[in-house]
Amino acid sequence: MNIVIENITVPGPHGAVPVRTYTPRQPCGDALLWLHGGAFFKGDLDIPEADAVSRELAAAGIAVASVDYRLAVNGVHFPVPGDDVDAAWRWATAGATLGIAASRWHLGGASAGANLAAAAALRARDTGLPAAASLVLVYPVMHDVLPPPSPSLQARLAELPEDQRFPLHLCDELNLNYVGDAALLKHPYAFPAHGVLTGLPPTLIVNAEVDDLRPSGEEFAALLARAGVDTAVVREPGTQHGYLNGALPATTQTISRIVDWIVVNALRVTRHADATAATAAR
Repeated sequence: MNIVIENITVPGPHGAVPVRTYTPRQPCGDALLWLHGGAFFKGDLDIPEADAVSRELAAAGIAVASVDYRLAVNGVHFPVPGDDVDAAWRWATAGATLGIAASRWHLGGASAGANLAAAAALRARDTGLPAAASLVLVYPVMHDVLPPPSPSLQARLAELPEDQRFPLHLCDELNLNYVGDAALLKHPYAFPAHGVLTGLPPTLIVNAEVDDLRPSGEEFAALLARAGVDTAVVREPGTQHGYLNGALPATTQTISRIVDWIVVNALRVTRHADATAATAAR
């Protein structure tokens, strides 16, 4: 086995936070704090989107820490899941965690996990924690109200079975369940599209092709670009929301994209001086 897997816990404000680490025997020198999805109320470290993805990334040399953040069930609401992620980020960047320098830790996640990753990057910027080397957001949900799909996407969505859709009414229910109070739906740490995005790290966004959430990922990419954040956005062909939970060619393709983004670093660049200065002036 070319990776070492360990279950640990890290301290957090609401109690211990379970984390599963995947340490390559031949590391590339970069690490990723990874957050599974599940509409904020389901998912764990064993679903493929968490475990299988982490194993594949670690096999490519990327150290991974997968976070079992508290879910929005049994009275748990925002900001508790984000507090757990924040605690995991503090642990990861405290100093050579898993043998990786703080400056080479990346933040990423899928769906609700992508939301939490972007929110963690905002929190890190605003509180002076180490910035992520980059963000990796796969089929993210960044808005409390989804932007409308294009006519061509709407036509393709209409062909999907209802149980494969995230219609507006369902998203409204899930998002309200997450925050617990409608007044918090516009909080930038709850839905980062409402935040000031200047100074965030370079970001890779991978959207599913036929997905009600695709407009959220596309619009967030546009917001990042307007804020001066170097952003790469990809639409994974032939995919629907949650495809990282399946052993599909597209899953392998997306993992390859993440590896290229982190290890090859073909698209990421040093953040621009003007963006850094603007952030410092906040």
